[in-house]
Amino acid sequence: MTAKSPITTHILDLGAGRPAAGVAVTLNKVLGGKETLIAEGVTDEDGRIMNWFDEALDVGHHRLTFATGTWYQDQGLETFFPEVSLDFYVADTDAHYHVPLLLNQWGYSTYRGS
Repeated sequence: MTAKSPITTHILDLGAGRPAAGVAVTLNKVLGGKETLIAEGVTDEDGRIMNWFDEALDVGHHRLTFATGTWYQDQGLETFFPEVSLDFYVADTDAHYHVPLLLNQWGYSTYRGS
């Protein structure tokens, strides 16, 4: 698979000033409080997951979950958040959704990227 997935992500470790390589990430569709796995992957050396699935998107609630606790633990560092879950809504199934995570040991922020 070489094409860019309809949903992509990117993690920047603001504390270290570099991409967060090696973070496990899952993508789920959420319907009626139940999650259905769409894809799972690990960020590359540039902190990105770009081509992890090629299924068509469904309109609705989606959730990206980042295994930040395990990633920091593997580096011998503490973190306040054992995982970060980002919920977002897919309204246009023909659009691309890029969901970046700006991360440090004690906080995070996100936005809809391009």
